[in-house]
Amino acid sequence: MIKSAMTKILIVDDEKDIADLISYNLEREGFRARIVLDGNGALAAVRSFTPDLMILDLMLPGVGGLDICKRIRANPETSSLPIIMLTAKADEVDKIIGLEIGADDYVTKPFSVKELVARVRTVLRRAQEGKKPSAKERFEFQGLSIDYGSCRVRVEGRPVTLSPTELKLLFFLSRNPGRVYSRDQILTQVWGDDTFITDRAVDVHIRRLRSVIEENMEKPQYILTVRGFGYKFADIR
Repeated sequence: MIKSAMTKILIVDDEKDIADLISYNLEREGFRARIVLDGNGALAAVRSFTPDLMILDLMLPGVGGLDICKRIRANPETSSLPIIMLTAKADEVDKIIGLEIGADDYVTKPFSVKELVARVRTVLRRAQEGKKPSAKERFEFQGLSIDYGSCRVRVEGRPVTLSPTELKLLFFLSRNPGRVYSRDQILTQVWGDDTFITDRAVDVHIRRLRSVIEENMEKPQYILTVRGFGYKFADIR
């Protein structure tokens, strides 16, 4: 259960009426919300407000939502910030692009505020679960080092940054090496039963995870595709 008290949500949307509506409903649920109406102020607000989650509109004047998301993920100090992207476009391509650059979820306008609040809770819970220590604290395999307790990942000694969803995905697969999981099974285990997204998101996050930890995405050594079924972490012998 996510305790909303003092949980800070940054809303970045140039449509003030929509931003005010989101803020009002989040604060009714006990969250602390702040609104930024343009992309230029979003990064500064991340530093000053230190949100627990960002709701980010794709189409912003000046610095766009995709660029903001990229910058947040590229900065080690903000790379783990959960991001829900808002888009007025129903095109699947826009949603996939958003997930590929590091958004944890997306909502298409017009949307139900009740649904958005539910997604906020889901993404926050997923981020929180990714930080929980495991009885198995460390994992080492062919240059990949995972510290489950501190949520730190290294490849050949080099620290890498992952979004909360990517981290939880890596944790889940690496804790079960050699076992094959379907996309639906991965959705349930990583996103939860109340997920609002499709199994296509699994492919997107796997691809993004590989781009960070694999030396050669075309010939991955850690996260393997099992054609016709799903994915697995490599067998450990």
